[in-house]
Amino acid sequence: MAKSPPPRPPVTPDARFRGQIEAAVAEGVAPEDMTLRLTLRDTHLMSRDPTTPVADISYVGGVMRFLGVRIEKGGVDASTLDRGPR
Repeated sequence: MAKSPPPRPPVTPDARFRGQIEAAVAEGVAPEDMTLRLTLRDTHLMSRDPTTPVADISYVGGVMRFLGVRIEKGGVDASTLDRGPR
């Protein structure tokens, strides 16, 4: 009987959104125009992720930011990146 492959670890919020943010910046969208709307679970995972460089997360004026993008915590069923006005 063949063994099934081990389950892959869950994708972290950093891994899901870093590429999206970098692509938006490359297209000319300013980080301050974007909002990262995270579920409470993803907010917790991001703040505790040992693979996320400390310099990539900041807390200024009571606002959590990832790569300069403001994070809104909770109030959503699924985490999304709002690229701002188009």
